[in-house]
Amino acid sequence: MEYKDYYDILGVKRDATDAEIKSAYRKLARKYHPDVNKTKEAESKFKDINEAYEVLSDKQKRDRYDSLGSNWQGGQSWTPPPGFEQYGFGGGQGGAYQSFSFNGEDLGGFSDFFSSLFGDMMGGASPRGARGMNFGGFDFGAGQQQTHSTRRRQSAPPQENLDVTKTLNITAKDLFERKPITVKFNNVEKCTQCPPGGGFCSACGGTGFKTEQKSLKVKLPPDVTEDKKVRVKGEGQTDSYGRKGDLYLIIHFKDSEYEIDGHDLTKEIEITPPEAVLGTKKDIKTLHGNIGIKIPPKTSSGQVLRLKGLGLPKKDGGFGNLNAKIKIVIPKDINAKQIELYKKIAEL
Repeated sequence: MEYKDYYDILGVKRDATDAEIKSAYRKLARKYHPDVNKTKEAESKFKDINEAYEVLSDKQKRDRYDSLGSNWQGGQSWTPPPGFEQYGFGGGQGGAYQSFSFNGEDLGGFSDFFSSLFGDMMGGASPRGARGMNFGGFDFGAGQQQTHSTRRRQSAPPQENLDVTKTLNITAKDLFERKPITVKFNNVEKCTQCPPGGGFCSACGGTGFKTEQKSLKVKLPPDVTEDKKVRVKGEGQTDSYGRKGDLYLIIHFKDSEYEIDGHDLTKEIEITPPEAVLGTKKDIKTLHGNIGIKIPPKTSSGQVLRLKGLGLPKKDGGFGNLNAKIKIVIPKDINAKQIELYKKIAEL
């Protein structure tokens, strides 16, 4: 029989992640769906795409397939190696075990290559039986023979993970104000409007999935820290049974003005060389309002002035500190006379 390179069929690398495999499948399934693509090769390509996805999206099947090694190429003559005979459908007659149909038209079954590897994992039915399956919203089956088994599977509880994890970038101002934060993200859901007969679905474009834009107001817990995971119950994905997963927000501090360390903040204060030597007064902006601070004489770059109580609010009351970190900068508009004065200082 002919060896099938499932990775090549989906156009992914052998170390592709589950997300990459799913993404590649969606694009190809939409492109070659028989109700959309009327070319002669579409039906054959569509069967190969779904067969490849059936294997690579299932960890157990993928591990078994990978155990064959990576030296094979699609189209090569292939014979099951010792030990794989046990997986077939009684003497290797599994080619017609799984059939696909669209609008009553029989497209044939999984390949003999698939049957020889995964026969024992496809429900244990007789070699010429039929078992309906669903790939991302497309229904595949063999007419009326699939009705009982399909209903039995639909009554079983889903096993998929419906939780969604996102990164939430927050600023010092977000933490200071303690107001609900607007969180916007795209959530990929299985399409619930796909026709039961496997026809083209205009709601999802034939991919079996819909992208939903969500916007939520989330109130962060007190004392939230970097990399903390915040759970928002019931805002994950929804399955066909109406079950909802949870949304998990991983906190990431991202602020262009402040460094955040617990309740303490650090902010750079720029001064000129003369100000560093002679000392000066500076008006600076803080979360608590504008204040004036005194820079003492002979202040070095990198020196920190601690301003008590001007940081972030604490859970039990009070505030952390604001660290004013000195940065000595050279003015861009320095003139020739000033440069001469610097030369004289250097000579001293």
